[in-house]
Amino acid sequence: MKIDVPETDLKTLEVALEDPATGAHLPGILRIPPAPVGWVIFAHGSGSSRFSPRNLQVATALNRRRIATLLFDLLTSAESQDRTQGFNIPLLAKRLLFSLKWVEARHEYNGTPFCFFGASTGSAAALQAASIAGSRLGSVISRGGRVDLARSFAPEVSCPVLLIVGGWDEPVLTWNRETLPLLKRGQLKVIPKATHLFEEPHALSAVIEAVSEFLERQFPLHRKSRPPPAPFP
Repeated sequence: MKIDVPETDLKTLEVALEDPATGAHLPGILRIPPAPVGWVIFAHGSGSSRFSPRNLQVATALNRRRIATLLFDLLTSAESQDRTQGFNIPLLAKRLLFSLKWVEARHEYNGTPFCFFGASTGSAAALQAASIAGSRLGSVISRGGRVDLARSFAPEVSCPVLLIVGGWDEPVLTWNRETLPLLKRGQLKVIPKATHLFEEPHALSAVIEAVSEFLERQFPLHRKSRPPPAPFP
């Protein structure tokens, strides 16, 4: 995927999503390059936020490849004080589904495909949300994901799924290998000599390369915009 968008051409907005079910205000960072070829919505893991340095680094790399990104807090400040809420996968999945509607309602949305990018428990939320979204969602990416927490939903996910795990990240690697056969269109990418947070010097660059190669197939540079799909229930 060609890197052709300078930082100065990006539109960066601080936004707030309001959960219609609970009224919760969820702050986020929306970054839009000119004529985006696709949209990636990030779902961070338990204990993290829209300021996750790893997700921000991945998002910046995608922005330069003409991909719009949304990083937002799936929990309010009050909710995040309860550590169990980070494992409330149904709640996180509902908020991911709402974020899909929220982007579609913005005037910047150009009808190009969506991808959910989950990390840790956010990956489980992404899989559960994907099982409901159906054809509305183009793909799912999981980085060091607790996909085992959504194994019952994995067979219902129809879109391509990329699971990225560090080679030294046990037992997460085991859980991903066990979940992979349940996915209709899943693939596993193991980053050698990388741990759960991909803090090794080479690790995050390898993640970005794998993500870029995967999304190049999902977000063709010359794909024409299409009308938004029909709403899901």
